[in-house]
Amino acid sequence: MMTYYVCRCLFSNNIFLKQYNLHVTYKDEEQFKHDYLQILRKRGCNTEEKIQEACGEEEYLASEFLALVQACKANKSASLEEIFDRIKVEKAERVYTFPIFTEEFCRLFVEELSHFEDSDCPKGRPNTMNKYGVLLNELGFDEDFLTPLREHYIAAITSLMYPDWGGASLDSHKAFVVKYKLGQDTDLNYHYDNAEITLNVSLGKTFTGGELYFGDMFRPRETSNQNARFTEISHVPSIALLHRGQHRHGASPITSGERYNLIIWMRSSAVRNACCPMCFEEPDLVPTVGFGDGFTKQTETVDVCIV
Repeated sequence: MMTYYVCRCLFSNNIFLKQYNLHVTYKDEEQFKHDYLQILRKRGCNTEEKIQEACGEEEYLASEFLALVQACKANKSASLEEIFDRIKVEKAERVYTFPIFTEEFCRLFVEELSHFEDSDCPKGRPNTMNKYGVLLNELGFDEDFLTPLREHYIAAITSLMYPDWGGASLDSHKAFVVKYKLGQDTDLNYHYDNAEITLNVSLGKTFTGGELYFGDMFRPRETSNQNARFTEISHVPSIALLHRGQHRHGASPITSGERYNLIIWMRSSAVRNACCPMCFEEPDLVPTVGFGDGFTKQTETVDVCIV
């Protein structure tokens, strides 16, 4: 069957703001304000709250996260002092935490996931280490939620914090929610991720135990360091934890309750096209659907656009 597509401009061009009777193009907040702020003010968009609403800032994002993203976008120099004022630097090397979603959004998100879990709909599982959870692309979350979140918000942070790990060129992801509950999965063994950068968000519900722990970086063809020192981090609902994909980590068993975590494995084709992070060989590409594992292959195109 033939697959059909839309042009990406559908999501950024010719957007109509009915309240201000104005068609706009939105690529990022800086461009939007440069092009439209003056005319919007003349049409009654005269408070910071109205401006942020017109910019499309999502209500589900924590105000602290929006301020962090704005600071990252404004920071074009090598100084990270202002960024470190808005982000928590954990004791584990280059691991950072910060608020990302509102608590209300986390509650509603988990509620909807629970409904899906209880349904008869077919379900793929996140990976071979987690038997309980949901692949979010199967629910249609990529296009309108996860891809904009990665491109318009998280990338501003990763480009500054991980420029040496493809943080400025993340162009795909795999996102899933994992569930921990007594009698089901309760912990996660020590491992590294198939990602350049990983975002891990605690969504809830109420639980005890389940601390994350970080050890050493994975080194291909090197024996695992059995004496690696572990750094433990308690993960609080609505808080995001950001780390390098090859930074090995695990999760201790929960001792009560139920826990949901949103995991986003973010990939850079510019990094992984040269060497697969799982076999450490030149990638042997096999066609797949969606983002696959983030590898890309240059294909011949015919340019019919007239400039």
